[in-house]
Amino acid sequence: MKNFKILFLCSLFLIVSCSRKENHPYTFYYWKTRLKLDSEEKKALGKATAPYLYTRFFDVDKVNGKFQPVAVISKDASFQTDRQIVPTIFITNQSLSGISSEEIKFLAESIHHLVQKKSEEYHLSINNEIQIDCDWTAGTRNDYFKFLKELKRISGKEITCTLRLHQVKDKKQTGIPPVEKVYLMCYSTSSPLENSDKNSILDVNILKSYLSKLEDYPVKKIEVALPIYSWGIVTNHLGKHKLINALSKRDLENPNFRKRSDDEIEVLKDGFYFGSFLNKGFTIKAEEISEEQLEDVTVFLQKKIPHFTIIYYQLDSKFVLDRKF
Repeated sequence: MKNFKILFLCSLFLIVSCSRKENHPYTFYYWKTRLKLDSEEKKALGKATAPYLYTRFFDVDKVNGKFQPVAVISKDASFQTDRQIVPTIFITNQSLSGISSEEIKFLAESIHHLVQKKSEEYHLSINNEIQIDCDWTAGTRNDYFKFLKELKRISGKEITCTLRLHQVKDKKQTGIPPVEKVYLMCYSTSSPLENSDKNSILDVNILKSYLSKLEDYPVKKIEVALPIYSWGIVTNHLGKHKLINALSKRDLENPNFRKRSDDEIEVLKDGFYFGSFLNKGFTIKAEEISEEQLEDVTVFLQKKIPHFTIIYYQLDSKFVLDRKF
């Protein structure tokens, strides 16, 4: 009987342990064009337990057949942090379509030089990593992977990249990037511009479906990007949608709105709301992420990958205020 009790208690301990969220080191993405931190952002970053700040330096697009850096960062004189900056570059998938070997080399050289230039100009303490963010597809994968190798050769740095949910699920089609570490983007589970009752930022059931075989993914060093952002989806009389960034459910408390559900309202009076002119009859659905959703995803991932750092998207006072990390 005594041995049975011990066995029962051990089994109970294992069940509780496996269903409880572990403490993971965490930090943030910084995705604004101008490097500037307000008091809430400094406070949140100061409490972060990972020593990095993943900072978007610029985007890359192809305009009239030529590569163009888009929205290159600038820096406010007050921007100071003891975190090591990880330069993050977003590349549009169309930039890689039909790219030649010479263009791959040119793109890698240009990105490396611009990262160096901005790091030196703004006296940023960068680590030995460059992260590339690209929603590559089966059609662009080979050239994208060649680019990652070329950037590593030219820069001499560790090159890492983001990994979207469909790139895990459809890994045979989209391929495995030639990197030693990837950042799994656990958001954008559906399009906000579709008619759906699901949360387009993060639907946990959809995420679990896409990542059901995550433990089989060949790249074993996986960090995790989790969403803390919010937005509002405006729907007009024709059923067309547009987004209002950083909108929350609290913003929908207005005498000119009629509540249709916990997260959706109908506009009762024409007017300017949240910087846009909205007509009577338009609806706004607020999508935000709860602590319960984040914990559910984290506990699920713990069963798939052994250890990971969490990078919250994104560092903004609107999203970190009152959030428990």
